[in-house]
Amino acid sequence: MTSVAPLSELRDKIDTIDKQILQLINQRASCAVEVAKTKIALGEQGSFYRPDRESLVLRRIKELNQGPLSDDTAVRFFRELMSACLALEKPLEVAFLGPEGTFTQQAVFKHFGHAVKTVPSATINEIFNAVESGNCQFGVVPVENSTEGVISHTLDRFLSSPLKICGEVEIRVHQNLMGLVDSMEEITEVFSHEQSLAQCRQWLDKNLPNVKRTAVSSNSEAARLASVNKHAVAIAGIVAAEIYDLNIIEKNIEDEPNNTTRFIIIGQQVSSSTGNDKTSLVVSTGNQPGALHRILEPFAKFGIGMVHIESRPSRQGLWDYVFFIDIEGHCGDKDVAQALEILKGNVNMLNILGSYPKAVL
Repeated sequence: MTSVAPLSELRDKIDTIDKQILQLINQRASCAVEVAKTKIALGEQGSFYRPDRESLVLRRIKELNQGPLSDDTAVRFFRELMSACLALEKPLEVAFLGPEGTFTQQAVFKHFGHAVKTVPSATINEIFNAVESGNCQFGVVPVENSTEGVISHTLDRFLSSPLKICGEVEIRVHQNLMGLVDSMEEITEVFSHEQSLAQCRQWLDKNLPNVKRTAVSSNSEAARLASVNKHAVAIAGIVAAEIYDLNIIEKNIEDEPNNTTRFIIIGQQVSSSTGNDKTSLVVSTGNQPGALHRILEPFAKFGIGMVHIESRPSRQGLWDYVFFIDIEGHCGDKDVAQALEILKGNVNMLNILGSYPKAVL
């Protein structure tokens, strides 16, 4: 028969470990404060957040983790620890697509941790403005959904913005029907963001085929409207239901269970190479034969993987388009740099939107 340690002995052991953990956490925090002092002494100003450094730390945690905690749990713990330590150095202000409770705010917390000040913005354009003006150090904007494709407002805004992409984060989107109604029969209107309405189209067609669907600026705004209209419901995340005290009528009503939204971090920073990066570009060729081939050829020559390509009207002339491209690697990497130099000679305009670490989890 296997012997079992007494419960009191195990609890004493846990208490001892907790004390050691707390001491080590505070030691780490003290080091973070010293780092801030050193940076200030060296004349560094602005944000002390470094996306490349954080990415390297979190990847190292995954490599070191031997369980029983999952990699996801270990990364979340250290992300929050780094977030709290960074706040001791200099708290970050991060703009997001508000109001409180949106998936964009969830993306902020996943990427930066909870020790940041989140600043809600009504539109994607306002997020860009907040960062460009210096009112916020960073912004988080949606750029692509696995079901519905790119968010055109985000791409178009880069055509006039000097901001760089500093990072990315992915959120698994679970949509929920919520409101104050007692039964489905009472529902007269469904509020949600246009993307969420699209992501739940099949469920709505089957269960609420004759109910009016109204697109609003965000899922959180939809929840707010549902909270003041007894016969209206919203499609939003769990956090929105908690904020606006709504009942969850149906959970996970999205048509695609693996529906994921990719968000990008925008700011003034340029990230260093981590060895596991992406580079985002926007290029213009003019309306010329073989234009797409001239774009792709340099990447093929140097064996650089292309993650995504999207065309958008340039707004400079009729049938004139620009191409938004994501490639593997960092613009400072030798092969990528050589490919970009060749590409520059093949196109009318090349703008590197940023090289940044790939999402850790």
